[in-house]
Amino acid sequence: MTAELHSRRTVLTTGAAVAGAAVGAVALTACGSDAPSSGSAAAPPASAPGETLAALADIEVGQAKAAKTADGKDVIVTRTAEGTAAAFSAICTHQGCAVVPAGAELKCPCHNSIFDAKTGAVKKGPADQPLPSIAVKVANGQVVTA
Repeated sequence: MTAELHSRRTVLTTGAAVAGAAVGAVALTACGSDAPSSGSAAAPPASAPGETLAALADIEVGQAKAAKTADGKDVIVTRTAEGTAAAFSAICTHQGCAVVPAGAELKCPCHNSIFDAKTGAVKKGPADQPLPSIAVKVANGQVVTA
């Protein structure tokens, strides 16, 4: 009977260890499985030419605003000068989190990467690739895809 109890303990202990390892693997996978890894730039959202992203008057010169494309992709629109704008993918090139405007910078809340809002360039890592740019123009006071 002692061998039988030992056998059950071994099975239970082994089963618990395997279950724990599986949970750990799932947790690590959820931390960044399909997101771009360091060194691989995310593709900019594809937009139809002429799609309105933001009203130029809603953005102060030197500032940025989060927006969405018609198909729901996150973008950042920056007013670079009085009558000009730039746009970038809002997806951080480090691990795929959405960046948020913070004055003249774009900050990633996940790992604290900082990007220049006018150029999309990395100012502080861990991201090492700029945000992909989106071609835009100003037409009738609106920032639209080019």
